[in-house]
Amino acid sequence: MKKTILIIWVFCHLVVSAQEETATQGRQINIVYGANFTKDEAQFPGASIFSKDDERQVQFEHQGADLWCDIAIFYTQENRLKAIGNIRLQQGDSIEMNSGKMDYDGNTKLAKAWENVDLTNGQMTLTTDTLYFDREKQESYYRSGGKVVDSANVLTSRVGTYFMTPKKYQFRDSVHIDNPDYIIDSEQLDYYTTSKNAYMYGPSTITGEEYKIYCERGFYDTKIEQGYGIKNTKINYDNKIIEGDSLYFDKASEFASAVNNIKITDTINNGVIKAHYAEVHKSKDSVFATKRAVSISLVEKDSLYMHGDTLMVTGKPEERILRAFRNAKFYKTDLSGKCDSIHFDQKTGVTQLITEPILWNVENQITGDSIHLISDLETEKLDSLKVIENAFIISLDTIGNEGYNQAKGKNLFGKFIENELKIIDLVQNTEVIYYVYNDDDELVGIDKTICSKIRLLMANNDIEDITFFINPDGDIFPETELPVESRKLKGFVWRGDERIRSKDEIFDEDDNNIELVKIRGLDNPIDIDAEEQERQENENDPVNNLQRSKALKPKKIAVKKVPTQQ
Repeated sequence: MKKTILIIWVFCHLVVSAQEETATQGRQINIVYGANFTKDEAQFPGASIFSKDDERQVQFEHQGADLWCDIAIFYTQENRLKAIGNIRLQQGDSIEMNSGKMDYDGNTKLAKAWENVDLTNGQMTLTTDTLYFDREKQESYYRSGGKVVDSANVLTSRVGTYFMTPKKYQFRDSVHIDNPDYIIDSEQLDYYTTSKNAYMYGPSTITGEEYKIYCERGFYDTKIEQGYGIKNTKINYDNKIIEGDSLYFDKASEFASAVNNIKITDTINNGVIKAHYAEVHKSKDSVFATKRAVSISLVEKDSLYMHGDTLMVTGKPEERILRAFRNAKFYKTDLSGKCDSIHFDQKTGVTQLITEPILWNVENQITGDSIHLISDLETEKLDSLKVIENAFIISLDTIGNEGYNQAKGKNLFGKFIENELKIIDLVQNTEVIYYVYNDDDELVGIDKTICSKIRLLMANNDIEDITFFINPDGDIFPETELPVESRKLKGFVWRGDERIRSKDEIFDEDDNNIELVKIRGLDNPIDIDAEEQERQENENDPVNNLQRSKALKPKKIAVKKVPTQQ
């Protein structure tokens, strides 16, 4: 029994030894051409020294790679060599590395090259002073600065790694891409040499001829100047600064879009648009915004907030036209209103409230078929007000707190002085009901008059004086002599509960309950190698490529056309 166990043990030992010897032989560096041979035990103990002859260089082969050099110091037992002079390492048909000196370990398959190092795969060339080539992992890397040149770009960084299987570079520390059309600077950037696609991490800036993009996580197709950012992204584009959780940019279609927490700043007009979805069309000089969209502009040191289900800004600088469609509202400290649509023309200074408009000037409620606010083009202050057809102004009697001061006519014309409504003229078929008090705030009576024209002079946003023109007919009635049902003009509708009293009230419940789009890849990092492979497969597939090109085109947006009123 013991003899049997011993025989089995010896057999297993011989098998393992044979396997180890075979594996060792498989890892051994082989001499293809030794040329001149010598030894120098004093300087290189245990090494064989080979040097080129007049015909050819020294050549070695190791597991699918060939190495040529002028001088080789080969440690056979340790399975490593030192190469000196005009070194060329060739792996397959694609990878070639050249240098002045190199250490190569056959056991780990790790090469360290220095002195005028360059590596090429047929599509790009890497140059650096020191390069490590790990043939086991099929990676090469440098730690002291390198430059990569391909057909599209020149890339430099302090630290870099080249992954040969996906043909990808991972650049770190002072990454810089130089292209005739743009420049990219980044803290970390992954670059695929086949597709020329770049994935950025950390503070990164792309500067083109007509745009500048900043992000801390993003993608960029360097061939066509198209990409996106999904962390702290900002685009300077078409005199606008676009910020948002996720931003997309395409130079060819002159298009940019943004999703979630968007802010678009007009750098020329100092206006701001905020929303959760927006598009910028450079060729059309237009901005489209929706999902809690609001325009913010400065009017005499006071912010004017304008909201609609959809906002559109069109036109060149100094000639912008702003439209708010469906459920339009606006607010500033002393002025607010709502209607179906708002149309603002910067060139004329006219803001039109269209379809069932209502305006609140502090405590005064103003309605009509359409309302126009006109700004002074030089000072940009509010200049005047027009209410076209069925003009009606109402304010609560703030002393008695029961009745309402009212005036109506066919049209209304108002004049602002220092952004305060001071003069109101009502013309054609005008009527007034007004509560008259003495200096002690005692009710004198209720003035009820009709005439052809009425002028109201305002002070502290309240009626200070009334003037009747052309055949006024009316009187001041004691309160007991004017029935309650006669104290309201025909068409009276008090809508005080609808008044917008803050910038937050321009949004309704649907605006405040919008569910934001989940940005892919930020909280749950994605496998960019897999994404890149999928991207390349789609680009090479004619059907997918057609679908992709259609998806990248800006969508046609259905916009309700509202005729401009003069």
